[in-house]
Amino acid sequence: MAEENTRLWLMFPARLITRPIVWELAMKFPVVTNVRQASVNEEVGLVSLSLTGERDAIKASIAWLEELGVKVEPVEINTIEG
Repeated sequence: MAEENTRLWLMFPARLITRPIVWELAMKFPVVTNVRQASVNEEVGLVSLSLTGERDAIKASIAWLEELGVKVEPVEINTIEG
């Protein structure tokens, strides 16, 4: 299977901000994570995350994040790459 690259916005609720979720994701699933942008305060964490891997692994990663209570949305195509 070919590898894919997906960029996502992750919104972490306050209860998950101190948990190392991106690290857990990389340990649990065969995907490469790359934090592209992040903003975190006491109430919310917002992270732009790039995931590279096989489609099934990426889909399973997203499902796991959503089960934890992380809101996951795709990054719009017209976002400036940086």
